[in-house]
Amino acid sequence: MTIQRMDNVLIVVDDLDAVISFFVELGMELEGRGPIEGRWVERVIGIDDVRQDVAMLRTPDGHGRIELAMFHTPTAIRAEPTDAPANTLGIRRVMFAVDDIEEVVARLRAHGAELVGEVAQYQSVYRLCYVRGPEGIVVGLAQQLS
Repeated sequence: MTIQRMDNVLIVVDDLDAVISFFVELGMELEGRGPIEGRWVERVIGIDDVRQDVAMLRTPDGHGRIELAMFHTPTAIRAEPTDAPANTLGIRRVMFAVDDIEEVVARLRAHGAELVGEVAQYQSVYRLCYVRGPEGIVVGLAQQLS
């Protein structure tokens, strides 16, 4: 049997409200938010005494999701530098297709986001950039050129 789809990507954060605001400004929709705790989650993630708040956001087309988790107990730990460069091992970014890259970057800057490098063009196909948002989360933006 093969997989059916990619369901979501989990990002553990310290400031759930700031990160939700960032992704909502990007164009994602908040599906739900609430506390998660109990033996069932402890068994799934392999950590005892878990108490966390979780938010699920979805892309406008309804196919992609990002799950955000803020741990109250146990305290979250940082496994890498805060502003890890693109060549750091692990998941580095989530890429989104956008209609107007300049407009999206401007809106995200109002939420504290900064360009990692610059907006660059790949041939006559795409304009691309990486943006670092709250808590060092990096999102890629890709505008297809017609």
